[in-house]
Amino acid sequence: MALLDLSNELALGIDIGGTNTKFGIVNHRGEILEKGTMKTTGYDTVIDFIDTLYNNIQILLQKLPDISVVGIGIGAPNANYYKGTIEHAPNLSWKGVIPFSKLITEKFGKDCRITNDANAAALGELMYGAARGMKDFIMITLGTGVGSGIISNGQLIYGHDGFAGELGHCIVKPGGRKHWSTGSEGSLEAYASATGISITAKKLRAEFPNSLLNNFPEEVINAQTVYECAEKGDEIAIEVFRYTGQILGQALANFVMFSSPEAILLFGGVIKAGDYILKPTKLHMEKNLLPIFRDKVTLVTSELNEADAAILGASALVWEK
Repeated sequence: MALLDLSNELALGIDIGGTNTKFGIVNHRGEILEKGTMKTTGYDTVIDFIDTLYNNIQILLQKLPDISVVGIGIGAPNANYYKGTIEHAPNLSWKGVIPFSKLITEKFGKDCRITNDANAAALGELMYGAARGMKDFIMITLGTGVGSGIISNGQLIYGHDGFAGELGHCIVKPGGRKHWSTGSEGSLEAYASATGISITAKKLRAEFPNSLLNNFPEEVINAQTVYECAEKGDEIAIEVFRYTGQILGQALANFVMFSSPEAILLFGGVIKAGDYILKPTKLHMEKNLLPIFRDKVTLVTSELNEADAAILGASALVWEK
């Protein structure tokens, strides 16, 4: 029987962020052969944006003669996998419901699939990263916000309307911190995101004038400056991460008891804090689990290069069966 030659079949992965859009040509092994970036903002209409995206990608394709792009995968905020739409994304300038997948297919002449950015990250880990071979895991992205993707029995959970898996907006402290965008009180994102860490750090440093955090202007207090102070032994900076890890761990315990995953994969800039946040997260996750769930779920950090993960995750949509 002849072997199927997939070497010339490539996927186009596109990650649309609030500020920048990244794109790349990816093979079955998760190797990005060519990639580029452009601004998401500054376009009068979504059609203008897609025209510019198309022109940029044609430049990449010209560098790869004799190849076949078999499909396009896109990760974007508020993307609906079932409908192929981007719906009411607060950090994009295009308002309302945009039939984005249809517009891309018409422009490029290729089949297009779209999902939200965290779901794309989960698919990327499943196909190319630390979750290879797993059938049940939860992907948590800890960046400016908190995103998530849930893989159960080898399938990404989309729910009946395509928006399942918004674990970052689950309430973990009822009546707690008000979210700066949604207005909800006590969501996981309000505490465990980089934005939440910054809020916690500003609050705590005001209570402890001797903290090294007070050496920084308020506008530069972020997860990175907190980490720098923790590395110098500042107890308040260390407490910021411990407190964040406690809330994250308690939330992860709930998520474990909901879907009984083999692992929870953590990804994003916040994870660079290492054991400052990972140890309290693991401690409070195990502490809040029923005995039948304890010591069964591993916390795993992503194996994907952070700069390329979004492109890889989007491209995985093309190969998804």
